[in-house]
Amino acid sequence: MRILLLSIAVLWGVSTYAKKVKLPEKNEVLAAMELANDYFITHHPDAGAPTFVKKKRPSNLWTRGVYFEGLVALTDIERTIGAPKYEQNTKYLLDWASYHEWVPRNGIKTRDADDYCCCQAYLSMYLNGQVGTYMPTMQCMDNLLRTHESVTDWTWIDAIQMGLPVLTKLSLVKAKEGDDAFNRYAQHGWKMYHYTRDVLAGGLFNKEEGLWWRDKDFIPPYKEPNGQNCYWSRGNGWVYAALVRAMQDIMDIPNYDEYLKEYQHDFVKMSEALKACQRTDYFWNVSLHDDSNYGGKELTGTSLFIYGMAWGIRHELLDSKVYLPIVANAWNAMVKNCLHKDGFLGYVQGTGKQPSDSQPVTYESEPDFDDFGLGCFLLAGSEVYQLSK
Repeated sequence: MRILLLSIAVLWGVSTYAKKVKLPEKNEVLAAMELANDYFITHHPDAGAPTFVKKKRPSNLWTRGVYFEGLVALTDIERTIGAPKYEQNTKYLLDWASYHEWVPRNGIKTRDADDYCCCQAYLSMYLNGQVGTYMPTMQCMDNLLRTHESVTDWTWIDAIQMGLPVLTKLSLVKAKEGDDAFNRYAQHGWKMYHYTRDVLAGGLFNKEEGLWWRDKDFIPPYKEPNGQNCYWSRGNGWVYAALVRAMQDIMDIPNYDEYLKEYQHDFVKMSEALKACQRTDYFWNVSLHDDSNYGGKELTGTSLFIYGMAWGIRHELLDSKVYLPIVANAWNAMVKNCLHKDGFLGYVQGTGKQPSDSQPVTYESEPDFDDFGLGCFLLAGSEVYQLSK
């Protein structure tokens, strides 16, 4: 009898565990992604049109760059399965890149990572065999390599996401072309990452807690209201996503693993820290260590953490038994609580650099820019789709 009861208890535990961590079907994930994307394209039918948030800005600024990273990920799925919306979404991508002639915002001489964030999408499209050129991106990155002090350019952690994957992806392009010095871009990216991580203001990565201060202004003695260190959710999400994208580029280059172990180490360290920060409703706060400081649901940081953890599970850097429930519950909660029936995304913190910026963050509130939050959501969905069966 005792053995029977134990067996029943074990089976019950397994069944409730399976129920708790169930991922949606692939078609459900894709439907959520396409609904949100259709809402955006409907409201912005002209892919090249400038944005108007307080002032006119070209549509290859960083916020759009992040969106188009997500759209590339969506079209990769659509192309694989022959989805009906593939042609529409690919045309939108090409119209945007062609309008800007595949050039970074503010030209090839810019050293601002926000300006060359858009080059990630340009390079991905080129690697996918779509019409276009990577020459303006290469000219911009060559300018960085020629300028020794550019190693110190990334003084805020958002810049790691905007810039590092451009350099690693350009190395991937050059490796595919047979360039013997293909790794020069990835090497420079590592130097810039290392400076931000370990040198700037003593290093913006707190190796003990596994999280990043947004910039030098948030290093102690700066504290949150509850006395903890200030770790901004989306800022850490930017770094987390950058590590994923950089690692993937390096892994896609045959017989090349320079800096891969270092990136993997930081990624796993961050994963452990982020796991401990997840809320009971499966979101993450804008302030990772202080839920009293503008606590509540927030989509962008949550999306980027889902994106990274799902990728880490797929590449066996993270234990699926530990991290799959985190990913599944967070994605399901985000779709249920953030995605409106018309595709609008709620709980998106607008632009800023700290928990108090662009508040309040609610289901109905509209962020100042309506593009980068969608990009984060599409990136998360693209990895959840790969995990789903």
